[in-house]
Amino acid sequence: MKNYKLFTATVFAFSLLLGFTACKPKNAGSAVSSDAASKVYVAPGKYDEFYNFVSGGFSGQLSAYGLPSGRLLRVIPVFSVDPEKGWGFSEETKPMLNTSHGFVPWDDLHHVQMSKTNGEYDGKWVFGNANNTPRVARIDLKTFRTAEIIELPNSGGNHSSPFITENTEYIVAGTRFSIPPDDKNGDVPINTYKQNFKGTISFISVSKADGSMDISFQLQCPGVNFDLSRAGKGVSHGWFFFSTYNTEQANTLLEVNASQKDKDFIMAVNWKKAEEYIKAGKGRKQSVKYAHNKYSDVTHSATSVIKTEVTVLDVKDFKDLCYFFPCPKSPHGCDVSPTGEYIVGSGKLAALIPVFSFDKLQKAIAAKDYIGEFDGIPILKYESVLYGEVKKPGLGPLHTEFDNKGFAYTSMFVSSEVVKWNIKDLKVVDRVPTYYSVGHLTVAGGDTKAPYGKYMVAYNKITKDRFLPTGPELSQSAQLYDISGDKMQLLLDFPTIGEPHYAQIIPADLVKANSIKFFKMEENKNPYFSNGEAATKVVREGNKVHVYMTAIRSHLTPDNIEGIRIGDEVYFHVTNLEQDWDVPHGFAIKGADNGELLVMPGETQTLKWVPNRVGMFPMYCTDFCSALHQEMSGYVRVSPAGSNTPLLFSTGKNYPVSDTAQKK
Repeated sequence: MKNYKLFTATVFAFSLLLGFTACKPKNAGSAVSSDAASKVYVAPGKYDEFYNFVSGGFSGQLSAYGLPSGRLLRVIPVFSVDPEKGWGFSEETKPMLNTSHGFVPWDDLHHVQMSKTNGEYDGKWVFGNANNTPRVARIDLKTFRTAEIIELPNSGGNHSSPFITENTEYIVAGTRFSIPPDDKNGDVPINTYKQNFKGTISFISVSKADGSMDISFQLQCPGVNFDLSRAGKGVSHGWFFFSTYNTEQANTLLEVNASQKDKDFIMAVNWKKAEEYIKAGKGRKQSVKYAHNKYSDVTHSATSVIKTEVTVLDVKDFKDLCYFFPCPKSPHGCDVSPTGEYIVGSGKLAALIPVFSFDKLQKAIAAKDYIGEFDGIPILKYESVLYGEVKKPGLGPLHTEFDNKGFAYTSMFVSSEVVKWNIKDLKVVDRVPTYYSVGHLTVAGGDTKAPYGKYMVAYNKITKDRFLPTGPELSQSAQLYDISGDKMQLLLDFPTIGEPHYAQIIPADLVKANSIKFFKMEENKNPYFSNGEAATKVVREGNKVHVYMTAIRSHLTPDNIEGIRIGDEVYFHVTNLEQDWDVPHGFAIKGADNGELLVMPGETQTLKWVPNRVGMFPMYCTDFCSALHQEMSGYVRVSPAGSNTPLLFSTGKNYPVSDTAQKK
């Protein structure tokens, strides 16, 4: 009870502080200097300097913004259905949302990682995590589309994900919630957490040729909660660092019971050593069940395969694989400096920032400078691995990134600010308010070996009084800061989709030159592709009717279809015949319990429609494509089940009434 009262008092004090900082500061109107507008202005017809890829949080999507303008360029559907683009609605994309639990139409995308070569962004792919039903996605930056999604077995909440090694050897994902392993009986009392629950870290290999992912191996770890992590780089290449919490191994009222100890741990993982053990056959094969989904830009369709095995190393059986070292309790972040020498921990309830040394870590391991073990893993002395502490940076440190001048930037959730400090002497050199309750932040290239600097963006949880009111809930916000000078300068507020968590900023030149403008018709291998209007047709196969259709400015072929009956399953396979940039066509039909299709130039997509009443059903293009877009439409006639109405289809032709049905 004493601990509970102490914690409650602490939270109450933080809440009071949050309440004060979340009120509009007196200088809020003057926080933006007079030259801010010129620094974010991108003239009509000009491009932004950077892409900013931002997690969509509870929307399950990924968004792309231009910087410095803050203009929303694209919402990329990933883990949630999206009727605007037909994602999860077209027959070709439905398999992308398949899991071992079946079709899952929603998830929560928290974190974003750009692919890297030699520790620097290469502009090929961006990866995102599904927090709810554990998955990792790869988005292809040639098309700005989700190309692959892999489910993670042995995982209960994929928040500590996806984090990437410096040559994209692996995407690494840690479980947020420890659970009994998938091959064990999960029907156990919840209060047997310490005996039966385990945490799992997945190492997902990435093909250098095409980005294809595969679960290479998993590490079975103690039953704790894993949070944000970073790969080593430079001198620390071959290592991975995870923040962990709930080392109390509590299973109820975690806000109290998982904050009892003064310190939790950062876990250092020697993944190069894990590779050696796997190659030597030390891993055990475990029966599991997980989905692996891929989308092809050749067939314009997805496939989903259920896999049934992973290779697992139990870390307690390999004493040189993992090490714990203490960190202020309830850490949310673990970040690595550009050289790879410094590891920054962030305890959410701390009033300091510990900075650890990789060199000292190695010396402490060699000297076996331990203070004990936790579930079989050695615990190194805090003082033995500590480089130093940033004193009084603010309250609630969460996440740190780095610029190209030797400075670090840390978000402070409770005191609603970003603090800039020197990596070498650990002195705070600047601080700026955020509006309000900043979570993550990102610096351009801030997790790479060679940051670009120039801009920092803070992602805030509360925006009251920053934007026009929109009812009980306001948009979340991003705030752009110029960090090119000695002092950080607020330039811009811009609203974001969903709840932004992490984001990464990449130079536009690394991406835009490789962008695909349309799909070549001669390369379309979709089995329902119509190579021109002459190839269109309507085919009945029992109660299934396949409509091979084309779309071009400004008509559908066919645009009159008769002979559809109640009980039929109708599949509209729509091929967009355009071969020009930015000329998609949409397709929808009245009464469909589905989204529209959005079909890119040269692509084929399929909408399934099951009519449930007799009548006349308009169909039309949903994406404005030309001056005669309104005329790009047609009709489908639905007759009763068992009707002898012949199957007819045409464009630009009217059949005589006697050929179809008598007037009534």
